[in-house]
Amino acid sequence: MELATARLRLGALHPGDATTLFAYRADPRVSRYQGWRPGSVEAAREFIERQQGVVFDTPDSWFQFAIRWRDSAELAGDLGLHFVGRDTVELGISLAPSWQGKGLAAEALAAMLDLAFGELGRHRAFASVDPRNTPCVRLLAGLGMRQEAHFRESFRDGDAWADDAIYAVLAREWLARAAG
Repeated sequence: MELATARLRLGALHPGDATTLFAYRADPRVSRYQGWRPGSVEAAREFIERQQGVVFDTPDSWFQFAIRWRDSAELAGDLGLHFVGRDTVELGISLAPSWQGKGLAAEALAAMLDLAFGELGRHRAFASVDPRNTPCVRLLAGLGMRQEAHFRESFRDGDAWADDAIYAVLAREWLARAAG
């Protein structure tokens, strides 16, 4: 599965992406709010290899897209699409610090929401975010996703407890926003 936007290509991660994937996913500015932090370049390579065996749109699986400049092979980040069930998908995104603040995350997520609510025919999409991650909270709200829940101290973040906020949008809301 590959998607193109005005500036980006979203497609498969390649084995050659392991060093870059590890570099930004292990960077504390990125990993602070991520659920998965590779411990080594080899762990990143193994993750990419496992992803190559994932069949797109398989229930209860995550499909990880590479985010690249449209005319380049350079990896800027990754976007995960979790097929929660027949009607719902979960989104997760990570960008290398050098690519943040350029609107790429919004562009990539908008393309993924178009896919989820268009071709895939899903009813609902959501994202789980640590509410301290204010850039991500602004990103999700800017895409028209609303906060539906705020779970207090619901998961371990190292040695401490952290909150989790759920942001979501329905297909009819997304499609009306896109049309209007």
